[in-house]
Amino acid sequence: MGAVSSRTPRAGALLAFLACVLAIAAALVPTSALAATVTFETADGRQAKEDSALLEGVDFGLNGFERNAKGTARAMKGQPDGYRFPLLEDSTLVVVRTPENVIVWVDASAAARAGFKLDDASAQRSLKTMLQGLDETHSMGGALLSDVADPWVFTTDESVTQGDYTYRFRVQGEDGDWYATVTASNAAADPTSLDLGNGALWSDDAALVSFGEVATTEPPTFTDRAQAFFGGIDYRPFWVSVKTSAIALAFSFVLGLLAAWRCMGTSSRLKGLLDSVFTIPMVLPPTVCGFLLLMLFGQSTSIGRWLIAHGVSLVFTWPAAIISAAVVSFPLMYRTALGAFEGLDPQMLDAARTLGWSELRIFRKLMLPLGWPSIAAGTVLAFARAMGEFGCTLFFAGNYAGITQTIPIAIYFEWMGGNTAVALFWVVVVILFSFLVILFINIYTAHSQKYRRCGFTRAERRQMAAAGGAGVAAGVSDGLDVSGSDSLSIDREALRQLLGGSDVSNGSDAKGGE
Repeated sequence: MGAVSSRTPRAGALLAFLACVLAIAAALVPTSALAATVTFETADGRQAKEDSALLEGVDFGLNGFERNAKGTARAMKGQPDGYRFPLLEDSTLVVVRTPENVIVWVDASAAARAGFKLDDASAQRSLKTMLQGLDETHSMGGALLSDVADPWVFTTDESVTQGDYTYRFRVQGEDGDWYATVTASNAAADPTSLDLGNGALWSDDAALVSFGEVATTEPPTFTDRAQAFFGGIDYRPFWVSVKTSAIALAFSFVLGLLAAWRCMGTSSRLKGLLDSVFTIPMVLPPTVCGFLLLMLFGQSTSIGRWLIAHGVSLVFTWPAAIISAAVVSFPLMYRTALGAFEGLDPQMLDAARTLGWSELRIFRKLMLPLGWPSIAAGTVLAFARAMGEFGCTLFFAGNYAGITQTIPIAIYFEWMGGNTAVALFWVVVVILFSFLVILFINIYTAHSQKYRRCGFTRAERRQMAAAGGAGVAAGVSDGLDVSGSDSLSIDREALRQLLGGSDVSNGSDAKGGE
């Protein structure tokens, strides 16, 4: 009863801690998702839609906002010349971030209908506030208008010339679409060598409308926000990571144990060479490992060409992700297993050999059980390394959603795309999943250590617990020598089970007969 009562508070505290972590994660991720969105609300509580903006007390607003992070100067049939950004058909406001300033073009007729006065400083400040808020929401991790310290220029002119560049804000191409363009001005010294893309860093456009025409909706509740956030997440990276890491761990576990076992019996010179080969992926940068795998299995080597000729193409496939995870996790499994085996008592292994045990039986019956605590630790480390692999996988397997996109790759590209909340969600998932895996391994290891309980059998430990421990300890000590690391104070009863009780009994009887 005492043991049960001592474990119950510990288990309860663990469950409480896990529940707190889950609750914090569930609350933190949706909140952070919404924190990245600037909202505009009316006095009656209605909220502008994601691509719209309004301010209470201002006569105008914006609809249909979009941001173009990059344009193109590539010649396309039906499109105007120069470096160009595509515009929506109903866009009546264009923002161009130049190296010198921010140009805001407003269609004169749209400004008159919306009640926007171009020369009114208060109206300019209100429009600037709306544009900065929408730009931040749609920036996708890029630079922000709110961080620009350069002056803002408001104009209704169809074109503006600044230095070597001429900006046109609403040009219709022969294809019927509308564009904002950047071309070389007459003042340009060498128009042919001028990089037009340097004249415009990015562009925004929207429709300038009156306050009553701004698209609004009822403000969503926290539940609605959470459902929208979690419902919009692509969960495939989790399953790709789990199955990739699990299969890679299976290969690393088996190959690591076998490599460690065979290295023990080799000469010191050969052992040093093999150990260097098996360990080198642990010290190489992951991108180097990925590059070497790409070269090995690609068209650059005879091995890769032979595999491809026989229908085995590994580059940028899911098996490539498994190979990448197995390569980087193998050294951890190998090194911990080798350390566990080298820490065993050599005399105990020799005793098993004198009983006629084969090396394979010694490996299965003695080395694996006695070295299991260290092996379990290596298993956890190898799994964590496989789950966290990024550089090698990205280099060799690529980034294909649902196929090779693991959680670390998803975190990187979500963050690069400005989806910080989704990246944070995956970070929380990795932390919780890793915590649960380590907890499971630790619990399993604690229950599986039959041979490290102070040299006493279970019956003797129960007697010690009933008698207070010290007195019984002196009477039931088995006198085994303490040596090694994972083989400390081996339980006699468990040792008889390992060595085959009949062998030990026969040996004892023969000694007694003499």
